[in-house]
Amino acid sequence: MFSDYTLIFLSVILKGLILIICLLITVAFFTVLERKLMSAIQRRRGPNIAGVFGLLQGAADGVKLIIKETVIPSSSNPAIFVLSPIFTFIISLMGWVILPFSVGAVIANINLGILYFFAVSSLGVYTIIMAGWSSNSKYAFLGALRSAAQMISYEVAIGFTILTVFLCSGSLNLTAIVLSQSQIWYALPLFPMFVVFFVSALAETNRHPFDLPEAEAELVSGYNVEYSAMGFALFF
Repeated sequence: MFSDYTLIFLSVILKGLILIICLLITVAFFTVLERKLMSAIQRRRGPNIAGVFGLLQGAADGVKLIIKETVIPSSSNPAIFVLSPIFTFIISLMGWVILPFSVGAVIANINLGILYFFAVSSLGVYTIIMAGWSSNSKYAFLGALRSAAQMISYEVAIGFTILTVFLCSGSLNLTAIVLSQSQIWYALPLFPMFVVFFVSALAETNRHPFDLPEAEAELVSGYNVEYSAMGFALFF
């Protein structure tokens, strides 16, 4: 027979695995959606070969990156070079453990959830700097500095927008914040703050049109220029 602590530990592990699998599948389809939207804006077809309407393009890209060889530059710092994308991936998943998907459907119902979110999200800057520095490439290092400067700048805007939500709900617990919106979503009365948050979120994740750190033209892909295979995939 398992003890109560063992059952709790196993349930947390199972919830974490389910969350990771669902997130990876969602990210794959959101990547296809983003590429479809950008191609439509530019009057192009976009992904249309893998699967119906190109819906399996994300899965095809994932399989391609998994089977590719991981190349470690001879002039790089191997340990930090390999650990940087792994830490980036782990930190990005850590922010999801406090998000409630339904009543009681949350991995960690922390009372100071907003502060935990700020702490975890701010750690992503360090992994980007680690990746650019360990590559020992001037393009990667400059791209890392630009990415870190952009992420730190827009974290301030995200912090102020979330502060307004905290003041309206009177709680730092994300479950309590969600339940306080049973009458009306805060995105409606706080619509200007919602726009600022959405724009800042795009900048924080280096997505279009804030993909300046991943500048293919002048920095040949920025901080991840030396990465390939799964190292490249884990960053995104």
